[in-house]
Amino acid sequence: MKKPILLAGIFLIAGFGLFTLLNNQTEEKGTQSMSIDISTEEFKEKRANHPGVIIDVRTEGEFEEGHLAEVDHQYDLMNGDFKAQLDELPKDKTYYLYCRSGNRSGQAARMMKDAGFENVFNVGGFEELAKAGFETKK
Repeated sequence: MKKPILLAGIFLIAGFGLFTLLNNQTEEKGTQSMSIDISTEEFKEKRANHPGVIIDVRTEGEFEEGHLAEVDHQYDLMNGDFKAQLDELPKDKTYYLYCRSGNRSGQAARMMKDAGFENVFNVGGFEELAKAGFETKK
């Protein structure tokens, strides 16, 4: 009588342990794949090793007041321009997005992730990037 109860207890504990292990691995993978916000220093390092497409998601007026010298595209997130361009962008490239404060570029980066883009990074706000030494122009 004691053997079946003991075996049931062992299976229960082993099953719970396996469930916990697998659940933690899934959560870690999800967190890693959705890690899109990077610092200006991380942006410098990543750009050195993985050049990619830089997209400014601010308005045209904000862009004309000043932008990164190496920007590849200016697609306004707020007027729908950014969303309209998503189908035209290759999903296998690396993308670095910025705006005024990092909020809109974070939204745009999540939009790209949801659309199946793998390597997308929110690099923050324009002023922060300029202060960190990234070349700008008007």
